[in-house]
Amino acid sequence: MSDADPLAHLDAAQRTEFEAAAFRHLVEHLQSRKDVQNIDLMNLAGFCRNCLSKWYREAAEERGEALELDQVREWLYGMSYARWKAEFQK
Repeated sequence: MSDADPLAHLDAAQRTEFEAAAFRHLVEHLQSRKDVQNIDLMNLAGFCRNCLSKWYREAAEERGEALELDQVREWLYGMSYARWKAEFQK
């Protein structure tokens, strides 16, 4: 296998656009799969919805935008974190 970047032909704007679209799809998928528990994600993949929320907030802060973690969680979960826990966390 080659060490060359197989996506090297894409420019930075294309990469950002495609990465953002993939991330939005991941968020939509996680919102639709409320049956998948965070602990299962953490055990299998090493990250969970809360990790994604923190990474998003950190990325915003690195770019000068302060976001509250609860705001980001509500966006990522599609509802308040407290409500998600009460209704879907086992």
